[in-house]
Amino acid sequence: MTEATTAQPVIPQLIVGLGNPGAKYDRTRHNIGFEVIDTLAKVWQISLSENRKFQGFFGEGMAAGRVKIRLLKPTTYMNNSGQAIRAVTDWYKLPPESVLVIYDDMDLPVGKLRLRLSGSAGGQNGMKSAIAHLGTQTFPRLRIGIGSAKNGDVAGDAVSHVLGRFSAREAEVMTEVLHLVVGAVELSLKQGVDKAMSLYNNRTITQTTS
Repeated sequence: MTEATTAQPVIPQLIVGLGNPGAKYDRTRHNIGFEVIDTLAKVWQISLSENRKFQGFFGEGMAAGRVKIRLLKPTTYMNNSGQAIRAVTDWYKLPPESVLVIYDDMDLPVGKLRLRLSGSAGGQNGMKSAIAHLGTQTFPRLRIGIGSAKNGDVAGDAVSHVLGRFSAREAEVMTEVLHLVVGAVELSLKQGVDKAMSLYNNRTITQTTS
């Protein structure tokens, strides 16, 4: 019975982008999860609106190949993201493994993304909150590289790095990365996260030197 269950592809039903609300955090590295949700909403023509019950901007509609999907940008601030995620999963009775969480990662260079089916928070406070509220580490996540701070050994430098904005050259790369993310997410919806992992985890968008 367990083997049959494991063989089933993991298909997301809720996609959550992590970030902080407010104009001062807009377009910062730490808010790349929000940008992904905005991009997916645009591509799939899903309207996002503030939903107090879900503590975030929420929308639902049809995505790649007519798959029903829900999108969420928590407005709880990063450290309490799990509250909003749990509010949606409780309301729709969604299992944790159907939640795909998208967020920034300093351990990955700009131009890389990494899909996983489970794992620890890796020091990311939004993920710590998601794991605490879902009660498990077994749910898919997509990490998007934002590169490390120049002097990453100093905590203040790391904070200013994640809350800073991409350079003009990095922003060009991130535009391409967003296209890549849309492809990875759409494949996850059609054929499962495993399939998307095998095709997208080794891809890199490189910065041009011109």
